[in-house]
Amino acid sequence: MDEGLKKQALEWFERGDHEIETAQLLYDQHGYTDAIAYHIQQAIEKYLKGYLVFNGQKPPWVHELDTLLNLIEKFEPDLYLPFVELCEKATRYYIEDRYPPGPLAEYDRKEIKADLDLAWELIQVIRGKGNL
Repeated sequence: MDEGLKKQALEWFERGDHEIETAQLLYDQHGYTDAIAYHIQQAIEKYLKGYLVFNGQKPPWVHELDTLLNLIEKFEPDLYLPFVELCEKATRYYIEDRYPPGPLAEYDRKEIKADLDLAWELIQVIRGKGNL
C-alpha cells in the first residue's frame, strides 16, 4: 500500500473518530438527538471516504452515504448489506437537519442509540479490514 494514501486515509479516520466520539458523548450526556444524528452521519462519511482513499480511490464530493457505500461495494461487497440501511438513514439525518425551514428534528433515543451502535460497528469493520 502506498504510504501517502495510508496517511491520508488515517487523517480521514481521525476526523471520523472525533465525530463518532462526539456523537457518543452527546448521547451519554442526554444531548439533542438531532446533533447526535448529525455527528453519526459525519463519522460514517469520513470513514467511508477514508476507506475509499485507503483502497486507492478518490472519494467523490458528496454527502450521500449510500453513494459512497456503493463505490466500496465494488471491492468490498460484504460491507453493503449490513450497513446500507444505516447509510440511507444517516444521509436523511444530514439533509433533514441542516437548514430551516421547519422545526428541529427530534429522534427517539432508542433509535439513535441503535444507529450509534451500528456506526461504531461499521467503523470497527473498516478498521479491521485495513488492519488500522
